[in-house]
Amino acid sequence: MRKLGERLHLAKIVLSELKKRPLGRTELEKRTIRQFGTHSAFEGIFPLPCSGRLHSEKRGTPPSSIHDNREGVEASGGVIRLMNSVLRRLVEAFTLKRRSGYASAEPQTIYETPSIPLADVMRLYERDPACKASVDLLAASAVGMGFYTTVNEKYEKAEEAKRLIDQFNEEANLDMLLCDMARVLIACGNDFWLKITPERLTSLQRLPVDAVEKIEYSLIRDGGLKLPYNVEGYKLRLAYGGETLNPEAVIHWRINCLGSSGFGTGVLQVLLHTLVFYSDRRPAYAWMKAKIERIMPKIFEKYAGPDVLALLERADAGTIQKFEKAIKSRPEEGVWLFYSGKGDIKPLTIDPRARFEYYIDYIVNQFYLGCETPLPRLFSTPGFTEASAKAALELQDMLIKPIQRYIKRQVEHAVFKPVLLQAGLNPIEAGVRLNWGSPKTPQVSVSDMLRAAELGLIRPEEFRKNALKWGWELWEHSETTPERRKEA
Repeated sequence: MRKLGERLHLAKIVLSELKKRPLGRTELEKRTIRQFGTHSAFEGIFPLPCSGRLHSEKRGTPPSSIHDNREGVEASGGVIRLMNSVLRRLVEAFTLKRRSGYASAEPQTIYETPSIPLADVMRLYERDPACKASVDLLAASAVGMGFYTTVNEKYEKAEEAKRLIDQFNEEANLDMLLCDMARVLIACGNDFWLKITPERLTSLQRLPVDAVEKIEYSLIRDGGLKLPYNVEGYKLRLAYGGETLNPEAVIHWRINCLGSSGFGTGVLQVLLHTLVFYSDRRPAYAWMKAKIERIMPKIFEKYAGPDVLALLERADAGTIQKFEKAIKSRPEEGVWLFYSGKGDIKPLTIDPRARFEYYIDYIVNQFYLGCETPLPRLFSTPGFTEASAKAALELQDMLIKPIQRYIKRQVEHAVFKPVLLQAGLNPIEAGVRLNWGSPKTPQVSVSDMLRAAELGLIRPEEFRKNALKWGWELWEHSETTPERRKEA
């Protein structure tokens, strides 16, 4: 039963390729086997002898173009009719239900676009001070300390492996690439690097965050099963050429992937999402915060010079028109209007019972929670002690460590491994690793140095050189000591 299913799937591929364009036998076989099956399986789907170009072409000879060859087109049309016949017979024979758990990758592809355009997310990072400060802090905590590489010292070519990796890191400026990537990765959950000559990696180039319009997937289909199978390419926007990049030529950095999505989720997406509960729709927190900030200057302008209501008793139409014109043309800081007749003056003020600060604090607190860092509160809110600040930063480290591990493994797999392979080295035995921070050097105390000098493990001149590093004032034997100066 499985063989019948494989033949049916192979026949569909052959028929699909022939419908796209006229092909010779060799080219058709190459295109088919590249997707599914073997040479013998390809031969097995042709139970009837076929005349024309499909069988007249010898194996191993390069296929020639037959778009302008009438005989070739007619032969390909015969092949299509033959394949339709074969496909019908296979469908008729394939009447039993498929065995559970058996599935095959279909050549059909689907596309996925981000739920919120990544350029919009980065626009929020660029224009909101709290978002920018939070992302910059998280990125600096993740990769700001720099890195160094280590290698398996037992590997016979350890020195060569470390030299190659360090040289590539320097030429590609990997340290700066990671710093720039970390900000975009944390902000919007994605970043894309282009491998220069992916067959032989020589350099890396970061793509603009909005360069990739959609990700192309192949599907697994079996009955009601429909699952993304593999990334087939990255479709660029028309502004960047509109081409589809091979997945082997792209390093896709992504964190916090939700469901089966191929795009990651950063800390700022939640601030741009709306929330629908039944028929009620809550605006995005970024929108609410921006609206509060937009209204605040107007409140100061309006109530620093409040409007004044003048009650004019038995005023004529001309007087009312004058007041109306004066009110409409009043300045932003307000104006006083005077009338010679009998009247009353009542300034318009805000009801003191309207305590909006609690609502504003709630919205701002939710916004800061979305930024996932205590930095804005530490700088803007009084009352934070050193102990509470340290506790908040310790919680932040719990968010940073998974990102550091992800970046470390991605660099080792997508960058270090290809560099070692193309140099003919074994990346598993070499064991080149990325380590955050600076290499640890042993801390030597003065008592240890004194003890080593007493035991004769170090020479006196070596002890003197180390003592100078600790700030000791030492004189050479040829110089006059301070005691002798006093005696003189």
